[in-house]
Amino acid sequence: MHTPRCNHASGSVLDYAQSALAQGMREIGISDHAPMPAGYDPEWRMRREELADYCSEVEQVAGQLRSELTIRLALEADFYPGAEPWLRELSAAHDWDYWIGSVHYVGDWGFDNPDLLHQWHGREIEQAYCDYFALVAASAESRLFEIIGHPDLIKKFGHRPPAGSRKVAQAEMAMLEAVRDAGCALEISSAGLRKPVGEIYPHARIIAEAAKLGIPFAYGSDAHAPQEVGHAMHSCQTLLAACGVRDVASFCQRQRNMLPIVAF
Repeated sequence: MHTPRCNHASGSVLDYAQSALAQGMREIGISDHAPMPAGYDPEWRMRREELADYCSEVEQVAGQLRSELTIRLALEADFYPGAEPWLRELSAAHDWDYWIGSVHYVGDWGFDNPDLLHQWHGREIEQAYCDYFALVAASAESRLFEIIGHPDLIKKFGHRPPAGSRKVAQAEMAMLEAVRDAGCALEISSAGLRKPVGEIYPHARIIAEAAKLGIPFAYGSDAHAPQEVGHAMHSCQTLLAACGVRDVASFCQRQRNMLPIVAF
């Protein structure tokens, strides 16, 4: 879940919390887009000087609603090679409950930015998928994150590699093996249902393979507005159950706790 500090979300932390309470939720996490080094994608994330205020708002609402709702404090941080020192410093700057690691760029190409949709034209889609999954694998290998976010975001606008591509299948498996070896959870995100692809992140095939590898899952709505809190949670739970998954990950002070899925 995000706040207006990322420049593309609306609603206060209290608004998100109240939306969760209205749906009968007992625990949520706020994970706004982390500040990144100067010049990196500034239009889509908070500034470094906003971080303290962000933490204060989350902690204030968490205290206010303590008897009704548990609120975890987190960040969604972008990963790219070379960002590790910055991310380690930011990680140590506060007592976080978890970090989500996400890949939104392949090189200097912001592949999921709707303003850059034209840059898909002429791309070799199979290679784009392979390059993306290699970066997701590297994000897990950095061991900076508890959760790997929307792990096949590359499909957001509906661009697909050739059916049955062995290269892409191998890249997916290498990514999943890196996630397993790093001890990360994989996000199952309903946000893809609100995007042109119209599909949960990740694809059911990836979920099934991850389940075979024993990779845990964490649910995310990727809410950018209070009305998106908990969006399609039932659909995500049903898909997990179909792949043999019976519990989901929760985090407190960067320690994972597995909770049973009780409604699917």
